[in-house]
Amino acid sequence: MEKSDKLRQILMESKNVVFFGGAGMSTESGVPDFRSANGIYSQRLHQEFRPEEMASHSFFVNHTEAFFEFYREHRIFRNIQPNAGHKALAELERRGILKAVVTQNIDGLHQLAGSKTVCELHGSILRWPCVQCGKVYSVDYALQEENKPIPHCEDCGGIVRPGVVLYEEGLDMEVVESAVRAISEADTLIVGGTSLVVYPAAGLIDYFRGRHLVLINKTETKADARAELVIRDAIGKVLSAAVASIR
Repeated sequence: MEKSDKLRQILMESKNVVFFGGAGMSTESGVPDFRSANGIYSQRLHQEFRPEEMASHSFFVNHTEAFFEFYREHRIFRNIQPNAGHKALAELERRGILKAVVTQNIDGLHQLAGSKTVCELHGSILRWPCVQCGKVYSVDYALQEENKPIPHCEDCGGIVRPGVVLYEEGLDMEVVESAVRAISEADTLIVGGTSLVVYPAAGLIDYFRGRHLVLINKTETKADARAELVIRDAIGKVLSAAVASIR
């Protein structure tokens, strides 16, 4: 049986599918994979600091202007759109097959494609909360010229920062608990576009106790040996073809 046919069969007999995805989910939308050979984390963007340092909580505190410059230039992508994979997952949810998306991405493309139940483990670049009063602003607010170099809250004057999990910060435990619950209750877990090296997020698949584990990734992952089905191809192509074939 062809792997695409096997995936279609799994989806057709599943009642509670959860998708767990990483950066590879959005590369087909033009968002770079930061950890790839040509990704931002392998580049020298600053004479003194590495990209991982510039995306950290301590850098935000100690080099605030440089932090915002880094985010505006390298972490915000305008005019990106959901790809075929995002749309396929939204369609699976609409049909009642997919129950949740658990994502390490911060781009908001799953929601833009129409997905309703999304656990954003690392937050969202689209939401910018004030560090003092908690009022949430849009990314457009943060990008306005009058809010450079550092955006501030209109109400209290506090700094408005990206609503993402920085290095040295912990994950939101409510989001983690929602993700664990979804994965542990799933009969099928599809892992796509992630090499499963970023913890603690990657460890969440250990909560899966269901029947079918499917891995869609262009490179090998630590969970390949556990999977019933491993597909080495573009995730948008694979998911859209599988969903289109379900009647």
